[in-house]
Amino acid sequence: MLTTKKKAGVIKDAARHEKDTGSPEVQVSVLTRRIEDLTKHLKKNNKDVHSRRGLLQMVADRRSHLRYLETNDKRRYNAVVKKLGLKR
Repeated sequence: MLTTKKKAGVIKDAARHEKDTGSPEVQVSVLTRRIEDLTKHLKKNNKDVHSRRGLLQMVADRRSHLRYLETNDKRRYNAVVKKLGLKR
C-alpha cells in the first residue's frame, strides 16, 4: 500500500512545480508506483481476484494518461516514459 509519505515522495519527484498534484506526469508516476506494489502483492496472493481487477483498472487509467500526454506534448511524454522505464 502506498503510504502518505511515499506518495508525497513520488509526487515531489514528478511534479512540474511546487504545488503540482494533478498533472499527467504526477498521475502516471503515482499509478506506476501503485501498480508495482499491487503486482508484488498479487505474486504472493494469486487468488485475489478483486485486487487483480483493481490492477487492471489502474493499468488502463495509466495508459489513458500516457495517451493524452503523447498526443498533446510528445517531449513530456518521452521524458515520463524514460524516467519511469515504461517502454522497452
